Amino acid sequence: MLSDRVIPGDKVDLTEVKSEEKVTADGVIQRKTYSTRVYDIVSEDEIKVNMPFVDGHVELLEIGDDYDLCFYSGNGLYQCYARVSDRYKSNNVYVLGLELTSPLRKFQRREYYRLNCILNMKCREVGEKEFNEIRKNDVRFINTDLTLEDGVIVDISGGGAKFISDRKFERESKILFVFTLNLGGKPTEYSVIGRVILSEPLEGRTGEFKNHIQFINMNDRDREGIIRYIFEEERKIRRKQSGIVE
Repeated sequence: MLSDRVIPGDKVDLTEVKSEEKVTADGVIQRKTYSTRVYDIVSEDEIKVNMPFVDGHVELLEIGDDYDLCFYSGNGLYQCYARVSDRYKSNNVYVLGLELTSPLRKFQRREYYRLNCILNMKCREVGEKEFNEIRKNDVRFINTDLTLEDGVIVDISGGGAKFISDRKFERESKILFVFTLNLGGKPTEYSVIGRVILSEPLEGRTGEFKNHIQFINMNDRDREGIIRYIFEEERKIRRKQSGIVE
């Protein structure tokens, strides 16, 4: 049931189903996505959300328009389609009424849902002293003059990643990752710290290693950005498998 999975206050992304598509120079289709919060659960097929703000102004979404919803719930990541049924202002709160037009679909637990991918990255090892300073002062990283090594992320989730490198890392060592994700057609750079869970030779490829990493000291904004990227990529895969042309 919807009320058992989503509660008021949960973050939700609304992506237009029929939007004015913008195609970038590299052929990426951009669709409008609005981020907001669940305001109220009216019934199992009707919810209210706070009307999204864009550049400090209320975005008046049109009644009758359809949206692809992604809920970031404490119980996991959920998706469904909905149609705008109402919009109004109550006690200085701008509210949007939405009627669900498809069943709520659960992805795997959002922190552990993994996406196979190929993402170029840069990395370097972080010493304990530096890591303690990062954690204490809430900064990204300190020694910016140190050389970053090349690597390739082949698997990513909100909780960690796997990447290929030409060196073996010690278990429990800390690694700085710098990589770029394409969110809504826009490149966003991330700098995160990971702890090595396992580093092992890559089968069939001499001199290369597969490293299993758990993200640590990550803020909510970065984690939600990674989760959103995974959701967008997974949605593209589902649409292709269904024969839907973007």
